[in-house]
Amino acid sequence: MNYVSDDVKLGKDVRLAKFINLYGCSVGDGTKIGTFVEIQKNAFIGRNCKISSHTFICEGVTIEDEVFIGHGVTFVNDSFPRATATNGQLQTEADWKVEPTLVKKGASIGSGSTILANVTIGENAIVGAGSVVTKDVPPDTIVAGNPARVKRKI
Repeated sequence: MNYVSDDVKLGKDVRLAKFINLYGCSVGDGTKIGTFVEIQKNAFIGRNCKISSHTFICEGVTIEDEVFIGHGVTFVNDSFPRATATNGQLQTEADWKVEPTLVKKGASIGSGSTILANVTIGENAIVGAGSVVTKDVPPDTIVAGNPARVKRKI
């Protein structure tokens, strides 16, 4: 019971679990995607990544190669979300701008974390489980907490 739309670009040897929803995204060679994952349009997943179950990767997220995403990680692409436009009608894509997020090569994001928009997680950085990342994470650094704070360098 997977939904993978025709516009998804899957690399070689990508492994897909059941009950996933992929549309308009790119997934690199050798990446593994777990159960109950959604990856939206204009999201990019690099090579040899592991995306664990129950994760939500929204439009505007770029995940480079060799990244680990734990269970139940949520990405956000709008700093000030609203249901309706100023006229009271439900918002459409024309009513807001996607805000990007970048996860650099070799980073690891622990289960249950939330990654806000306009954030870069540096190369080989580690985000502790349950963290809320509100600002950039330097390379080779461990962060944890709500909001995520630097614990130490690796």
